[in-house]
Amino acid sequence: MARWAGLPLLLCCLGPLLCGAAGRSRAPREAEPGAAAPGLPPGRAGSDLSGQYWRYLACRLWREGCEQPQEEGSRESQGLEMDLSRRLHGQHLAKDVVLRAMQGFLETTQPEKALALSFHGWSGTGKNFVARMIADHLYRDGLKSECVKVFISLFHFPHPKYVDLYKVQLKKQISETVQLCKQSLFIFDETEKLHSGLLDAIKPYVDHYDSINEVDYRRSIFLFLSNIGGNIINQVTLDFWRAGRAREEITMEYLEQHLCMELLESTDGGFAHSHLLEENLIDFFVPFLPLENHHVKLCVRDAFLARSLPYTEEVLDEVVRMMVFLPKEEKLFSAQGCKSVAHRINYFLP
Repeated sequence: MARWAGLPLLLCCLGPLLCGAAGRSRAPREAEPGAAAPGLPPGRAGSDLSGQYWRYLACRLWREGCEQPQEEGSRESQGLEMDLSRRLHGQHLAKDVVLRAMQGFLETTQPEKALALSFHGWSGTGKNFVARMIADHLYRDGLKSECVKVFISLFHFPHPKYVDLYKVQLKKQISETVQLCKQSLFIFDETEKLHSGLLDAIKPYVDHYDSINEVDYRRSIFLFLSNIGGNIINQVTLDFWRAGRAREEITMEYLEQHLCMELLESTDGGFAHSHLLEENLIDFFVPFLPLENHHVKLCVRDAFLARSLPYTEEVLDEVVRMMVFLPKEEKLFSAQGCKSVAHRINYFLP
């Protein structure tokens, strides 16, 4: 009983600290998402506390688990690297760029600005998948965390005539989230459909300001997901295939110049002409290559494994044959990527 004697007093004294720790990065999961921490009821502050913090608390109370932990940012990067390698298929460039960007950002004590990544490629190539993966490694509750805000262009901002109202609401949500969680994650899906006014409203939060209205946004992460650039990414990948070269030979330097050119020439929405691009506030443009037959087959396998279902190579091939592949002559790239795979395996269940 003596080991518990100081718990109520310590938790009382740490109340403000607990509330302020909600936005910290967490270690790879050590409990089920949303599970209550020992000694505390489920609550907003507890749901996003890092595993490292609870080990620290146990160490101070009972001198258990007091071994020197790894740097938290390094551990997050290692977990993300493993997940990207195991679950993201056919995306050697995206894996490398995302990992390097996240690793450098998380391990920097005081970043100069918020991290801004722009994901580009066809639907189903893994843009949302990677965004979800990042959220899962940063926060105990993943996308459900109060530190994460996801905005879908035509869902959250459907009417151009209300853009001024949307700007006020968007700024308010960003400000409130960062005040709750110093390291927040903002995901903008279908960015090419966002009104340019909304994109420009985001600009100050990813710029090089120490603070805005006494709030520091430099530990925040902004992800912009877009189909813009998908055509040039696909064309470059197809040209490499026709030349008998492996897609893994495509370098970021070679593809980025083509991607940036298409972005600047794009007439889709205001993204290409927003201050985010004009003032070079996007830190990395991340290309997602079109998926080939064997990549889709790996996605099908993952879908069976995720549901603990048995499968055979013949069944995997059969599911892949149901998919549409382009262009018409080569039938090389999946038109939907891996997007509908999880539903298609239902046709092969007993």
